[in-house]
Amino acid sequence: MQTSFSLIQTVAISGVFSAVSCWYGFMFGRESARKELGGLIEELRRGDQESSSPRHS
Repeated sequence: MQTSFSLIQTVAISGVFSAVSCWYGFMFGRESARKELGGLIEELRRGDQESSSPRHS
C-alpha cells in the first residue's frame, strides 16, 4: 500500500516541522544566553565589589 501526500499535506507537515525546530532553537538559544549572561553579571558584580572598596591614591 502506497501513501501519497497532497501538496497541502506536505506544506502543513513542513510548517509544523519548521515551527517545532524554530521553537527548540529559540529555547536552546535562550538558555545558552541566560547561562552566558549569568556568568557575565556575576563577573561584573565581583568587579563592582572590588571597585567599591576605598582606594588610596
